[in-house]
Amino acid sequence: MPSRRELFRCAVVGIAVTTALGAGALAWSSTLLGEYSVMTMGGGHDVDTAAGGHSGHSAGVPGAGEASGTGGATGAVSVTSLIADPDRPADVRVELVAREGTVEVPGGRSIEGYTVNGTSPGPEIRAEQGDLVEVEFVNESVADGATLHWHGIDVPNAADGVAGITQDAVPVGGRHVYRFVAEDAGTYWYHSHQVSHVQVERGLLGAIVIEPAATSGPSGDAASRDVTALLHVYGGQHTLNGRVADERVEAEPGETVRVRVINTDQGTASVWSAEPFRVVATDGHDVNRPSDVEGQRLLIPAGGRADVSVRAPAAGHVVRLHVGGARSMVIGDASAPEASAPPVRQPKETLDLLAYGAPTPLSFDASAPDRSYDYVIARRFGIIDGRPGNFWTINGRMFPDVPMFDVTEGDVVVMHLRNDSGDVHPMHLHGHHVVVLSRDGVAASGSPWVVDSLDVHPGESYDIAFVADNPGIWSDHCHTLPHAVDGLIAHVMYEGVTTPFTINGDAGNRPE
Repeated sequence: MPSRRELFRCAVVGIAVTTALGAGALAWSSTLLGEYSVMTMGGGHDVDTAAGGHSGHSAGVPGAGEASGTGGATGAVSVTSLIADPDRPADVRVELVAREGTVEVPGGRSIEGYTVNGTSPGPEIRAEQGDLVEVEFVNESVADGATLHWHGIDVPNAADGVAGITQDAVPVGGRHVYRFVAEDAGTYWYHSHQVSHVQVERGLLGAIVIEPAATSGPSGDAASRDVTALLHVYGGQHTLNGRVADERVEAEPGETVRVRVINTDQGTASVWSAEPFRVVATDGHDVNRPSDVEGQRLLIPAGGRADVSVRAPAAGHVVRLHVGGARSMVIGDASAPEASAPPVRQPKETLDLLAYGAPTPLSFDASAPDRSYDYVIARRFGIIDGRPGNFWTINGRMFPDVPMFDVTEGDVVVMHLRNDSGDVHPMHLHGHHVVVLSRDGVAASGSPWVVDSLDVHPGESYDIAFVADNPGIWSDHCHTLPHAVDGLIAHVMYEGVTTPFTINGDAGNRPE
């Protein structure tokens, strides 16, 4: 028979366990989000100034640096009104039909996923700079609903395609029209922003290329041939333009070929070659005076793009450009055997875009910003929407109590990104491009490095800047999409802008 002391000890342990379970159950139920609006995120608290030396502050702007959960709740401008000119006729019209079912992967095995107009990737859209693009999106059979987000294109907020923020997810049988002016020539892509960690991975995506206006001249290094290299992994199969195979590009000796590399996958992609190449654009923005890259690899973050120029070799030969590691673009004489350019090992040295190309003045002064924010990424144990786990934090706070970065139209905004989480994060800001000012305190010394998707490695810090010139409510999140599901998402909110849409409501909006 147990002693009185043992019985007492068991009773104490039992009470402790019961108390812990009760508290856990309470915490669990208290974090079941239910229906909510991004307007309430952040809870109205200040940005966590203890997270780093760049605490939220501004150059004399009242309220700057505050992480507001209201962010313009008293304003009268809805995201639905932030649209392209409704009276202007479209220059480019496209219908895209999303279906749920089998994705045929040429050269590989088929998977269950999503197609756009019957294929994945979906059809490439081409437009000219200045065109008004109109896309009618039809959801034929995607059970969870779907949207289209124009990754890297600074569209009006109503066209951003984020379920629960700028629209409701399009249900089965529904339609939605997106309209935007293709302001910036460059390489971009489109994808669903509804249950995106599933729908993007399984193929609801495609490329969009905006060519320079005829009056503006060539963009970057002049190229006589222009090809797309869209990278995606379907069920573990690395593909190039939807195929498990290398791609041949016929080119005359001495001809310059522009290869538009689009990384639609969840991890960083590498580009390299045994022959010199040039990086002529990043995320749709030209590099000033690019030089030959030799013996180095170019890294492209998840969601990022890079335009690379390659010169075709002499007759009877080809150049092999490794894209993504598993596949290659083989460029040159169509009659030359691929064996004339065998695969080569990936270089260990990485091209530093912070010092690549030649400097040129920025279009704005980032030395005296109107608003300055920290964005410090870490992780800790907690519960999100009833799920316990080791989740990401932003400025020490866990989703949905994460900062809301308030701005006013015209502000120059500087953000200090710091990654204390132990994992790499490709950070993507919607509706804007940022210029990289410094990394780990070292100032940029090359061409302005302009991006919308930026890999921040463990222990790294970046200072980035942008002009708040596109009113709306904009996601600012990690494009390793499962990370966004686990809370690595914040928003830039313009003063006076509101949204009528909610997440987890009757419309079933689940943007990540």
